[in-house]
Amino acid sequence: MGLSLLGQGAFAQETGGLPSTCNGNFVNPISDICWDCLFPLSVGSIPVVPSRHPDTRNPSFPICLCPISAPPFVRPGIAIGFWEPARLVDVSKDPWCFVNIGGLNISPGFDIGHKTTTYEDGSAHEGQYFVHWYIYPLLYWLELLADFACVENASFDIAYVSELDPLWQDDELSMLINPEAAVFANPIAQAACAADCVAVTTTGQNVPGLFWCAGCHGSIYPFNGNLGTDTTRIQGAALAAERMTYKLHRQLIAWRTSGPEAICQKQIAPIWPREQYRYQLVNPIPHVSGPGTCPRAGTATIVYESGRTIPAVGEDVGFLVWRKRNCCAL
Repeated sequence: MGLSLLGQGAFAQETGGLPSTCNGNFVNPISDICWDCLFPLSVGSIPVVPSRHPDTRNPSFPICLCPISAPPFVRPGIAIGFWEPARLVDVSKDPWCFVNIGGLNISPGFDIGHKTTTYEDGSAHEGQYFVHWYIYPLLYWLELLADFACVENASFDIAYVSELDPLWQDDELSMLINPEAAVFANPIAQAACAADCVAVTTTGQNVPGLFWCAGCHGSIYPFNGNLGTDTTRIQGAALAAERMTYKLHRQLIAWRTSGPEAICQKQIAPIWPREQYRYQLVNPIPHVSGPGTCPRAGTATIVYESGRTIPAVGEDVGFLVWRKRNCCAL
């Protein structure tokens, strides 16, 4: 049996005899985007367009030099820093639910992704999420800053589907790419994450060095969708999206694009540079203004959801991932 598209909106899919639904909306590239999240825009260390959102580290000088292969073997430019809407993320408890493309539910024609994971005592995980990662170069797609060399030149595409990845569904298999999880699975390391939770929620900045923490959302390890802590709908979805971000860095699919070291070209970063990411809620309700827009990883969801009424339908959430970009522009 080939792929069967069941349509858009809310769907019924038989999984183990129980119906499941998929809810979502197409992301409007104009009205559903928090365009204030593009800022601050900086030249060197100077914020040309300031913002209430905290920034990352920028180069000290406005003039930059990048090596090239032809004479004169160096290219001068202007050190630019800005935030780019670069990726979309689906998070759902239903497999094959593509939230950000209209709530599209796909039946693959084979039994993959439909799996229940339990603890040794027989109890189920509190949260088990599936994640899809889209390439979403919105600035290039809308031909905004089209002549700006720093904008990612790509097309819309689905880059990663967790249902096809056995490491995403199994705690033991995921240890193959995150063996260091055993080092941080202790009360002292996890207690340090409380400080990260307070810092990122109150100041918008994570505590430097605590890469094993996802602030108020829980532990960033292991790199899969089996969450031991799933207190709210948005908290669980945000943690799943953050784990996928780290996982893609570990698998060398995502790269460092921020900081002076990345000004000439993207850098390999197997330890995720969490400070270069913001996660804007776009499904089920776009969060485009007010407090808590585009929060950093681990920000308390009480800030994220402040003043917003989230429909009590399904467990399907979509995020727009904003990525900090430093580059040497001509």
